[in-house]
Amino acid sequence: MNTGAPKTELRPHTPRVLEIDDSELMHRLLRTRLQLEQVEIHCASTGKDGLRMARELRPEVILLDIELSDMDGFEVLHALKEDPVTRDIAVIFISANRETMNRVRCLDLGAIDYVQKPFEMAELKARVRSAIRIQQLMRMLSQRAQLDGLTTLWNRAYFDQRLAAEFSEARRHRRELSLVLCDIDHFKSVNDRYGHPFGDEVLAQFAAILMGGRASDIPCRYGGEEFGVILPNTSLADATEVAERFRHAFESHTWRRHPDLCLSASFGVAELRAVDASEAQDVLLQLADSAMYTSKRLGRNRVSATTFPLAA
Repeated sequence: MNTGAPKTELRPHTPRVLEIDDSELMHRLLRTRLQLEQVEIHCASTGKDGLRMARELRPEVILLDIELSDMDGFEVLHALKEDPVTRDIAVIFISANRETMNRVRCLDLGAIDYVQKPFEMAELKARVRSAIRIQQLMRMLSQRAQLDGLTTLWNRAYFDQRLAAEFSEARRHRRELSLVLCDIDHFKSVNDRYGHPFGDEVLAQFAAILMGGRASDIPCRYGGEEFGVILPNTSLADATEVAERFRHAFESHTWRRHPDLCLSASFGVAELRAVDASEAQDVLLQLADSAMYTSKRLGRNRVSATTFPLAA
């Protein structure tokens, strides 16, 4: 089963807690006292390392000190909230600072809590557990809002968000990124001839085929009878092969109520080989869309591919 599909994104995992504090004593204390809380504890000693680890780990909770060796906690919090990857992480300040205005500033900047040193460990544990529960609830609600009700694939809103995130990662690490857009051929005729309930069955079956792909791929319902599959770290040749498997599986499917019916879909595949321009994300989408319509123009039920090699 494809772990890019929504049902597997919702699987439980061990919550992560990232502590950003320049005190090794605090690191040892939290590792020791939180080890029975069923959380992963990660520690960073500088603001710069903390921001990097926050992007990589995407923890549920960050425990942040105000006074760090390279930057203050306010700067770290501001950077976290400015980054789309980290802005929704719950941040709890842990500080010996007793200034009321510092508490106010922390909360105004987006922290959810402020714990003053020295603190009672039982209270800190309770605050961390509460933050994790809220994060898990918010994540669940957010994900459900991004599901397509008919196919249970991710919807267009999630597609746009995830494509932006994968593009950012591909650009940062200079990895390949491919995109498949696909459209069920003559779908309006299917609805007109066999009725909308059967049309819904066709959409659901096509979605099931997309969800049966590779674990790393992200299938989404793009709109109507059109779908998109984001393929991180995937070359044009590999993405084309994936699309061809989808095409063959759909063409070969036997419809229980209409066993003589043969349906097909058209696919467009695009790849960015070097990603260092801000507009390239839109170009990738445009190229996949153009390739899909090339498949339509050439007779449908085929895969067309194109590459946009950006200057390094």
